[in-house]
Amino acid sequence: MLRGVDLTLKKGDGIAVMGPSGCGKSTLLQILGALDRPTSGDVTLEGVDPFTLTEPEQARFRNRSVGFVFQDHCLLPQLTVAENVMVPLMVGEEDTMGPERARKLLDEVGLGARLNHRPAELSGGEKQRVAIARALVRNPKLLLCDEPTGNLDRSTAEQVAGVLERVRREHQTMLVVATHSVEIAARFPRHVELVDGLLEWRRG
Repeated sequence: MLRGVDLTLKKGDGIAVMGPSGCGKSTLLQILGALDRPTSGDVTLEGVDPFTLTEPEQARFRNRSVGFVFQDHCLLPQLTVAENVMVPLMVGEEDTMGPERARKLLDEVGLGARLNHRPAELSGGEKQRVAIARALVRNPKLLLCDEPTGNLDRSTAEQVAGVLERVRREHQTMLVVATHSVEIAARFPRHVELVDGLLEWRRG
């Protein structure tokens, strides 16, 4: 359970949230991403409180303003890498720039040569990099990552964390990463720990 969480993010901020399993890291990310409604308090993203919106408006808000990366990459096995990246663009009006944007993002995460591969042909780290590209395809203001390196070996986890840190800087996206790893947390400008539902700043 979260208690009195007070968190302000600016454009380009990168924050790692640490804490043991069950401490509320995922709950915090779900509230920030308008997937879970807080029992009290306010959440705003650039002046918009998503919990005042209708359900269709909330869905559009999440699709346009928030990118999600989960521990399980959640790729669709029947789609190619490029098609997986374009999935968020399939909601709403047609986006004719989708294929070009997908190719550009996949180049950014080092997978430009894998456009037509299926997820089953990729390593764990490559799948997570596809998931990062997919999360960025709508140019979100906020990128939320829930244990994005939890299923990866140490070397691959470092590579994925490096990609996240680079896209944060280059896209100036607000980034929040929930992680158990001290090493991964240290890569980001600031990190906090959830203790008894409260945020305790450890850096910055």
